[in-house]
Amino acid sequence: MTQNMTLETVDVTSAAFKVNPFSTYKRWRDSKPVVPFKAMFGQRAWLITRYDDVNEALKDERLVKNKRNSQDPNKPTRDIPLPGFVKILQTNMLDTDVPDHTRLRALVHQAFMPRLIAKMQTRVEALAHNLIDQAQAKGEMDLMADYALPIPLIVIADMFGVKDRDRNNFRKWSHALLNINSPMDGIRALPSTYLLVNYLRRLFQDHRLNPQDDLSSALLAAQNEGSSLSNDELIGMAGLLLSAGHETTTGLIGNGVLALLEHPEQLMRLKTEPSLMKSAVEELTRFTPPVLVATQRYACEDLEIAGQFVPRGEMVYAGLGSANHDEHQFEQPETLMLDRANNKHLGFGTGMHYCVGAPLARLEAGIAFRVLFERLPNLRLAVKPETLRWNTGLVTRNIRSLPVKF
Repeated sequence: MTQNMTLETVDVTSAAFKVNPFSTYKRWRDSKPVVPFKAMFGQRAWLITRYDDVNEALKDERLVKNKRNSQDPNKPTRDIPLPGFVKILQTNMLDTDVPDHTRLRALVHQAFMPRLIAKMQTRVEALAHNLIDQAQAKGEMDLMADYALPIPLIVIADMFGVKDRDRNNFRKWSHALLNINSPMDGIRALPSTYLLVNYLRRLFQDHRLNPQDDLSSALLAAQNEGSSLSNDELIGMAGLLLSAGHETTTGLIGNGVLALLEHPEQLMRLKTEPSLMKSAVEELTRFTPPVLVATQRYACEDLEIAGQFVPRGEMVYAGLGSANHDEHQFEQPETLMLDRANNKHLGFGTGMHYCVGAPLARLEAGIAFRVLFERLPNLRLAVKPETLRWNTGLVTRNIRSLPVKF
């Protein structure tokens, strides 16, 4: 068991790293599969890079989501004081462990029912066509701002009953929350957090008085063995589903389109073999993942992971993007193959925290790709790929802007 504690100097949150993180991931898989690095607030954290280790970590009950469950009850803790409205957004199934997670996920599954997702198919298709109509009228398009973002944002907002006039505000609030990479980012995001929590509180109050056929009313009505979601749990769960429900799918659509434009032979196959779409969405999720690492977990005891000692209480990140390019799991992992068979990628995670919105993301991405290339068969990049700017942050990977011609 190695005790090596030297922190990695590569800044895994930088836009420069996001251009091509996969070569660095390979180097780490070959040399030090569990990488210590400096995370938010200067804390040391550990990044797991190999497929088998990541797969196991996502299911390991010794890696908990609630930090308090990793702390020694006999030792004093120094938690960072947070305003009450910030703590409310942490009251969701992503940041909880058994038994709270089991109860919350069961209730959300009742609300996030297949019927609500299935009825979105027509809505997504109409929306995609409408966005392309608008782009053709202008004669140009930023694929991220004009297509990849509006589809999942409008769909998830519709599902919750968010009014059209509130979408832009909601987008700004959630973007601030999902891009906290430093203490200063956290301070800057406080107004957005406050406004989002208050908005969600009013949204649920309105749905209590006027139930609708949407996800907000379904969450209010969800019951499981006499249990229901508390007010704070409703707000925390809605904040999670609304924010994560559009940011990551935006990345999947944008990253996927870029990858297809850079691999014209694969794009031609997709155009001529529409039956490939289902496997294409899976392969694009693997090849150019919008989520590079799963959100943090904490070691609830001293652990050994791939021969590396990880002390109790420290943060551990499962490297989904690295696992999805592991040559021991995937043949020619750096090659985009839309017909890849037995594609057991970890793009949506695995285990009890598997992405509850995965079916919706797959539906949206598949329709977005199909409609885009049917309507705009001559779509091409309007700029050189090396000039594209990527986002900063640890968890997600997506392009800020993708100018295209058609």
